[in-house]
Amino acid sequence: MAKRNRKPKAEMLFHSDQGVQYVAEELKKEFRKANVIQSMSRKGNCWDNAVAENFFKIIKSEMIDHRHYYSRFQAKTEIFHFIEVWYNRKRIHSKLGYRSPLEFMELYNQCAA
Repeated sequence: MAKRNRKPKAEMLFHSDQGVQYVAEELKKEFRKANVIQSMSRKGNCWDNAVAENFFKIIKSEMIDHRHYYSRFQAKTEIFHFIEVWYNRKRIHSKLGYRSPLEFMELYNQCAA
C-alpha cells in the first residue's frame, strides 16, 4: 500500500523486528517481487526499532485497548481509519516539528524539488 500510494522512485525500505511474521519466506518473496529492501533490528536490541515500537504503543493505547471488535472486518476497518485518517493526516508528532506525517512529507517534497 505504501508503495502504491507514494510511488517511490527507488527501492523502498521496510524495517521491523525479528518477529516470526517478518522472517517468513512468503513475506521475503513478496518483498523481492516488489523491490522492497527488508531491514530488521538486531536480536534483543529494541533501540533499532524504537520508532515502530512507539507507533504500536500509540495505536494500542489510543485505540485498540479501548475497543471491542465484533468481527475481523470491523477491526481492520477501524484500524485502517485510525492509521490513514487520524495518525497520518491529523495527529501531530513532536519528532516531526509538531506536524502530521502528511504535512511533514509535503514539506519534505517541496524542499527536495
